[in-house]
Amino acid sequence: MKQIMARKNAKHILLPSVRCTSAVLDYAKLTDNPADELVAVLNANRTAHKSSSLADNPGLACIALQYIKAYQGDCEAVGESDAKKPPDSEFAQTFAPNCGVDASTLSPITGRFLGCQSKYVQPSEAFSMLIKNEKSLEILYNKNQTEIGAAVTGTDGGAPYFWCVLLSNGKHNSSFVLEDGVAKISRPGCFSGANDDCSGADVSSPFGHKWVYAVTAFIAVGYAFGYDHSL
Repeated sequence: MKQIMARKNAKHILLPSVRCTSAVLDYAKLTDNPADELVAVLNANRTAHKSSSLADNPGLACIALQYIKAYQGDCEAVGESDAKKPPDSEFAQTFAPNCGVDASTLSPITGRFLGCQSKYVQPSEAFSMLIKNEKSLEILYNKNQTEIGAAVTGTDGGAPYFWCVLLSNGKHNSSFVLEDGVAKISRPGCFSGANDDCSGADVSSPFGHKWVYAVTAFIAVGYAFGYDHSL
């Protein structure tokens, strides 16, 4: 499968260095789950730019995994502004029920980042793939964002590998509420916030580390959705 490439006219972005403060390291002491690690990298970059950390919502993260699965392994469907994407109606009709999320508690999706690669990359590299330009950074650092959910999965026991991050401005503890208090685990694939060790067998790639260290610089080459103010 072809790797997703940035637009020819897209500007490469060099992000400033992020200090490994004790707070960042505490946040990054996670289960062996690459989706959790990606959230830690994203939050480290937010706090380095004077924005607050986002609450990791497992209901939203599970929906991010369902969002990936809607592509049915079609990496080429992920692309630029004319790329295919699941209908917004799928959030309430399919994604929420599959995750055990109360559909009445769905909040607006205010940012979506989606990427696909023919090989597995580490979470810090996935950040570089997903955050590609000024618009992506504007979405990530927006102070109105409150919640985040991330997911990663391989397809049919291997490549391609999809990464998805959903952002919302919902209220903590009252949006994307899980009907039974626990998100439905769906394999293959990993999603953040579930306190779940997601082994290599779940995404068809080894994840060897549990600590995420802030990366000094990233060059963005992925694809990011713009704002979406309604489901």
